[in-house]
Amino acid sequence: MPDIPAYVSRPRTVLGAHKVTTDEIADDIRAHHPDHPRLAAAVRAVHGCGVRTRHFTRPLTSETVAGTGGVGERARAAFTDALELAHEAAQAALTDANLSATDLDGIVTTHSTGWSVPNLDVHLMTRLGMRPGARALAHTTLACTGGTKSLIRAADMVAARPGSAVLVVAAEVISAVYHHSDTGIDAMIYKALFGDSAGAAVVSGEPLGPGFAIGDSFEHVLPGTMQHLGGRITPDGLHFDATKEGRAASREALPAFTDWLGGRRTDFAVIHPGSPRIISDTAAALRLDERAARHSTDTLTDEGNLGGVSVLRVLERTHDEPPEPGARGTMVAYGPGFATAALHGHWHA
Repeated sequence: MPDIPAYVSRPRTVLGAHKVTTDEIADDIRAHHPDHPRLAAAVRAVHGCGVRTRHFTRPLTSETVAGTGGVGERARAAFTDALELAHEAAQAALTDANLSATDLDGIVTTHSTGWSVPNLDVHLMTRLGMRPGARALAHTTLACTGGTKSLIRAADMVAARPGSAVLVVAAEVISAVYHHSDTGIDAMIYKALFGDSAGAAVVSGEPLGPGFAIGDSFEHVLPGTMQHLGGRITPDGLHFDATKEGRAASREALPAFTDWLGGRRTDFAVIHPGSPRIISDTAAALRLDERAARHSTDTLTDEGNLGGVSVLRVLERTHDEPPEPGARGTMVAYGPGFATAALHGHWHA
């Protein structure tokens, strides 16, 4: 990482057009699984996942959400919708940073819930009108660590070429993994846990406004945990699976994370809202109280786990109640691997 910070502009996020309540998810589960032997437990788990509402790009009843759309239909819908959200978020972020697409020297994207060749980076370069010689990097399978890792890669690009401005865009249509063919309790929770969105921000060598300045980064993969959290493809689409060990892996990852932080303090945190426990465990490890983690908790409650977009959304909420200038901040996300990605820096005015 650079000796001088890489500055992150205020993120802009865009949510799916269709707001879906947890009561509607529970009713949909009851309607599709009336004879499920653990139906009552499944409904309780859905209501206990910490999410009150989430936004999908398509109605709950559509073929590519609660319907029977196959892998091809779901993949096409997920990428098409993600691209639309990503384009809108990117335009908003550029406007907020007072930049045009031709001012950008690079783009880093993350998208895990659809399939396209070329990927999101090239599509956005074309749509936005970026210079043909701009650098591009597309992450395709990072999922929940995607936003943080994309910021890390963008900061690396800025450090390698001082004066650069790099657009970071995360887009996930996680409603594509909503399947009634998955009947385990975890699968029922995932129907209610995730939401669809896109987020974008610009990383630059000079500040484009107040916000988070990156000073250091951290990436870590827990040995022997690759099978505990990941995706699976079948004829009816992409599925998300987690073992019991995978659901608790964030706790295993915390020692390495806190060792990296060392004695550096954290005054404000951008914690990936993967679940209430992930938020509370991470806040405790950072020696922060519930109020310090409120933007993560509010994101989970109002919009769900947004995958790689989540940290951008939490950082956007942080801008609405900005820390004091010079306050030290930490961003952290966990995802398949079992992987951890984190940033440490400060708030600049």
